[in-house]
Order: sequence, then C-alpha cells, then structure tokens
Amino acid sequence: MSLPNRIFAALLAGAGMGILAQTLAPNHPILVWFVRNLSEPLGRMWLSALIMVVIPLILSTLSTGVAALGSLREVGRLGALTLLCFLFLTTTSSALGIFTMNLLRPGAALAAEVKQQLLAAYAGEVGSAAEMAGRSLWPELVVKLIPRNPVQAAAAGDMLAVIVFALFLGVGLATAGEKAGALGSVLEGLAHTTVAIINLVMRVAPVGVFCLIFSVSARFGWRLLLTLSSFVVTVVGALAVFQFVVYPLVVRLVAGRAPLEFLRRIRLVMVTAFSTSSSNATLPTTMRVAQDELGISREVAGFVLPLGATLNMNGTALFEGATVLFLAQVFGVPLSLKAQVLVVLLAVVTAIGTAGVPGGSLPLLMMVLATVGVPPEGIAVVFGVDRLLDMCRTTLNVTGDLVTASIVERWSWARFESGR
Repeated sequence: MSLPNRIFAALLAGAGMGILAQTLAPNHPILVWFVRNLSEPLGRMWLSALIMVVIPLILSTLSTGVAALGSLREVGRLGALTLLCFLFLTTTSSALGIFTMNLLRPGAALAAEVKQQLLAAYAGEVGSAAEMAGRSLWPELVVKLIPRNPVQAAAAGDMLAVIVFALFLGVGLATAGEKAGALGSVLEGLAHTTVAIINLVMRVAPVGVFCLIFSVSARFGWRLLLTLSSFVVTVVGALAVFQFVVYPLVVRLVAGRAPLEFLRRIRLVMVTAFSTSSSNATLPTTMRVAQDELGISREVAGFVLPLGATLNMNGTALFEGATVLFLAQVFGVPLSLKAQVLVVLLAVVTAIGTAGVPGGSLPLLMMVLATVGVPPEGIAVVFGVDRLLDMCRTTLNVTGDLVTASIVERWSWARFESGR
C-alpha cells in the first residue's frame, strides 16, 4: 500500500477501535490508563517530531525562496498575489459558514438542559482559553511581528515572528549577493536536511495517526457527536462544500489544473492534516507534495506555503463564522446584517493570528464572540466536538495553501521572467 493509503487505513482503524472501546467500556479504568499512558503519548511524540522541523524548515525554505527571487520588486509582486489569494479564499469561506448557519439554524433546536450540561462540563477548558484570549490582543500581536530576539521567538513557537525574520533574512541574502553565498549554502543544506528528517518521521506516520485518532475517539465516542449532531453536520457539510466544490472550481478556472487529479495528488497532505489537526505539523509534508506531486517550483513553494501555514486559514475562518452564528442562535442573540458582516471581517482577521496547532482558534474565537455581544463562555457548548471539527478545518486550511501555491505558480511574474 502507498503511504497515503496506509495512513488512511490507520485513521479508520483508530477511529473504529476507539469508538468500539468507548461504547463497550465507557470510561473504564483500563481504557483511561491505556489512552493516558500509551496511545496519547505515542501520538503526541509523533506529532512533536513533525513540529520539531517546522522552524528550521520555514527559516531555510522561506529565506532561500525569497533570495532566489532576486529583487525586492519580485518579492513584492509575488507577495501581493499570494496575499490576494489568501484574502479571497478566507473571506469566501467565512461567508459560506455564516450563510449555512443562517439557512439551517441548528442552534435554535439545541435543548436548554443540554446547553447547561455542556457549559458545566467544559468550564475549566473555557477558563484556560479565556486567559489566552486576554493575552492575544492585536496591538501586542502587531508589535511582536518584529522579533527582538529571533531565537527566543522560535523557542516560543511564535510563527509570525519567525516568518518575518525569514523574510528579512531572504531579502538580506538577495541584497548581499555573492558576499552571502556561504550563508545561502548553509540554509540550502539545512533545507535538504529537514526534508530527510521528514521522510524518516513519515515512515511511522500510520502508527502515530492510529494513536492520535484512537485517543480522541476512545475519550469521547459518539455521545458528544449525537448531542451536537446538528451543529457538527452543518459545519462539516459547509467545510465539505468548500473542499470539494469551491476549491475544485478555483483550481480549474484560476490555476488551470484538473481538479480530480489535483485532489488525488495531495491526498497525503489531506490525510496528514486531518490526523494531526495542525497546519504547522503538516507543513513539511505540504512542501514535499507541492514540489514532488504538483510540480510547483521550489521558489514558489518556499515562499507561499510557510506563509499559508500561518496566514491562510480558510477552514478556521469558516468555522469561526459558523460558530458565532450558532452560539448566537443558542443564546437567542439576534445579529443584524451589519453584525454578520462584522463577523466575516473579524473571522478573516483573527484567522491570520490563529496558531497552527490543535485548538489554536478557540481563544481568538472568544474575542469575536465578545465583540458581537454573544457570551464568550458559550464556547463551552462546542468545546467537546472541537477536536473533530479542528481535524476537518485543518484539512481545508492546508488544501487552501496548495491551491494558492498552484495559482501563484501559474500567474507569478517570476515564473514568466525566469522562462520556466
């Protein structure tokens, strides 16, 4: 079996065995011990091994990609085209999420006693998310874009700051020219080394995926999904429409590629994103697939994909818009057309600041809820099913990165001027 098929088989096996274990022996001490001490630690170790190479991968590929463009003018043109694609896809996805919630209104049917049970069950998690939301202020985020200490920013996992430093490093390499040839060679070697590490880590991907999915499904089973089935089905349906209708249309009309062939070639990325719930952890696989399967040039892949892993969160924007409308319906808060347009804008902006890790969107989502007058603690209503939805929206996020890279590869001035 190919690696994508083996990972997909491990995903199905983990989900099936986890749900079966939760159904036959819900919260049994042996099951709880197994998840806590074996399956979850092993899955997190594999996930950490992927995240481990993200910082050196971004630093090497983005800086050398910018340097390869050769001029600030070329960087500006490529950056403008990339950001335009990000903005269009993210705004469209958020609007689709809000439209779907307005059309189906699943929040109006949630029973009051179920709402109270969920609020009580996840009060602790909401407190942690609220604390993070209080620190995620936009003035502070903007100031942190320029890191005083790049090493400290990398150690803290501040991806936006790392990206900005890598962009400056690439511009510096391009400006210095041959004088910086030694540093450029070191960064090239670092890029090749990280790819080799990624290949090693992906060999055990089926084991890591099985452990991650088993841990989630064994912990929650079907009960939470049934409780919030209307919300889950609505959000997953909207995500599926964007994944299998909107993206293929964009791929065909703008990127000039065959949609089915495009989806077939990126299936490894989609399965990895679904399993890890992390755009950052999927980035190494995304980079490899973009170049090997889609034939995207190293310059474009090295520029667009690291930016996309942090800035292009189409699935997250759709989820945030849909969740705000759902919780407004649950709590009986009417949102005017003006308020819903504000939700779209806030979803687009906060999606940019979302950490590319599991659950990274929840703190910023609480900020959006507070802004439009919906109780922020209401996030507890959807907290239990967030991991499943996080898996789905991460798949949308990384697919959007590859869609954007395909568009930029076709339309970038750098490609035409270099004669590729």
